[in-house]
Amino acid sequence: MTMDRTSAQYDIEKKSLLVAYLLWFFLGYVGAHRFYLGRPISGFMMLALSAVTLVLTLVSFGFLGFLWFVVGLWWLIDALLIPGIVAGRNTRIADRVFSSRR
Repeated sequence: MTMDRTSAQYDIEKKSLLVAYLLWFFLGYVGAHRFYLGRPISGFMMLALSAVTLVLTLVSFGFLGFLWFVVGLWWLIDALLIPGIVAGRNTRIADRVFSSRR
């Protein structure tokens, strides 16, 4: 594989910090940014936590609504973690793509 083709492959696969933050902002409570960044297990956990919290809030007529605090706290902490997750993911992609050309 030529260097141009290898670089193009990396550019196609790398993850965007902007896209990650947009997903975090609009769909972060269901873990969309984690699915995008290649972390499906924690993305599913976030999705399940939001679904369980929604059901419990509805069943308890809002009494257990304070559980949204947990979802919100995870959402806010992810705002600080996203740059590192993106950098790590892109490093793994670069290692895989550029090492395969040897």
